[in-house]
Parts: sequence; structure tokens; C-alpha cells
Amino acid sequence: MWAKLGEGGQEGPCGWLKDKFGVSWQIVPRTLTDLLSDPDPAKAERVMRAMFGMKKIDIQGLVDAYER
Repeated sequence: MWAKLGEGGQEGPCGWLKDKFGVSWQIVPRTLTDLLSDPDPAKAERVMRAMFGMKKIDIQGLVDAYER
């Protein structure tokens, strides 16, 4: 989905991209919302910080941050 929407467009931070028509989209995997809703605030914070460093959201990178 990310590749198709981004064709002729531009990548942005935190899963955002603009398509070739200038419409902005945010691709948010369900895993991100699951990890961010963990009752342990330290785990959720690590996931959020990891996401801030990403353009296309890398699920494995989020899981790695969660498990540290």
C-alpha cells in the first residue's frame, strides 16, 4: 500500500506520505496501535520514540523497541 500510494509522491515522517496528487495519507499498522495501548507507559514511550524516527513504519523496529 505504501509503495503504490507513494508513487510519484513524497514520503514524510511517522508513516505519512503524499500521493502524486498532493493528498496526504498516514499508513498506520494495527501493531502500532496495539503496542501504544500497552498499560506499561515505558514500553509505549519506547514505541512512540521509535516511530518518530521512521518514515515508512517498520513493524519489526516497533516490536524491537517494545521488547527492550
